[in-house]
Amino acid sequence: MGTTRKTEITGAGEPAGGLPGQAEHAPKLQAVAADRASYRTIGPEAEGQRLDNYLIRIAKGVPKSHVYRIVRAGEVRVNKGRVAVDYRLAAGDQVRIPPMRLAERPPTPLAAIPAAAMPPILFEDEHLMAVDKPTGLAAHGGSGIAFGLIERVRAARPHQPFLELVHRLDRETSGILLLAKSRRALLGLHEDLREGLVAKRYSALVQGDWVNDRQHVRLALTKYVNRHGERRVSVDAEGMESHTVFSLIKRYGKFSLLEADLKTGRTHQIRVHLAHLGFPIVGDDKYGDFELNKHIARGTLISNLPRLARMFLHAGAMDFKHPVTSRPMALEAPLPHECTELLKGLGAPL
Repeated sequence: MGTTRKTEITGAGEPAGGLPGQAEHAPKLQAVAADRASYRTIGPEAEGQRLDNYLIRIAKGVPKSHVYRIVRAGEVRVNKGRVAVDYRLAAGDQVRIPPMRLAERPPTPLAAIPAAAMPPILFEDEHLMAVDKPTGLAAHGGSGIAFGLIERVRAARPHQPFLELVHRLDRETSGILLLAKSRRALLGLHEDLREGLVAKRYSALVQGDWVNDRQHVRLALTKYVNRHGERRVSVDAEGMESHTVFSLIKRYGKFSLLEADLKTGRTHQIRVHLAHLGFPIVGDDKYGDFELNKHIARGTLISNLPRLARMFLHAGAMDFKHPVTSRPMALEAPLPHECTELLKGLGAPL
């Protein structure tokens, strides 16, 4: 019987930036081996990170489904024991990584990322950056997307040693997105998010005449993959607890402008809660009224109505405690021009 070749890697783990051009600012990584198990010692840069996110970062090109499978099968070990995908790594942990063959696709070079595409900055200090993400831009690359917002920011700040997404927004959703510039800030904000100490409020235009001025919606959600292989979410009593508070801002005849206050942060939570209640978000191409969306995008719903070729969901406000200074933070991102123009066109009740 042959023996397993063991590769020992010590230090801080993966580089903070994860893009070419940042190697001089972070520890270099040895590639995951395709023909043997490798072993890594977790350092301070990876401390507090979920195991699945850590593996996805160091094994770029390996499908997420494969990462989850090898963890659940016990092929990945931490300190010689089996752990769950949501295990949070600690400094000094010894991680065994089984052989994994990476995709033969080079990373997108910095020069290929649009230099002029840095999103508007709403706030920035040495620990934190808040940007106003435009619709149509993914939070990060992957799943057929060459680069996303985090890659653009890293390209614009090639000498920033640490830049990580604190949370995510759907590609179709615009608005406030937080990025951490230090591990301390990242861990602090993640803890506050888990404890429900970060208030996130969204503006959503929905189809239908919303009745209540304020309404709590508690509908459990579960993820599934449809017959086309696309990720979707549905209401399911056996799913994850999900809570959204909706407040009526203004009625526009057959439409209603709502504010959505997220109490939990499930995938597609606002979109699915509203669609399930019979008030789909205008422009939602996954859970919305597809025929209505076509008319809105073409400007043919009513005469002279401005076109809207996007989903009307915007993360417009966020309140939280600064993860390092502890001072209260209240961020706002104005409603995008195309959304305000549509509201002006709907100003007279239909």
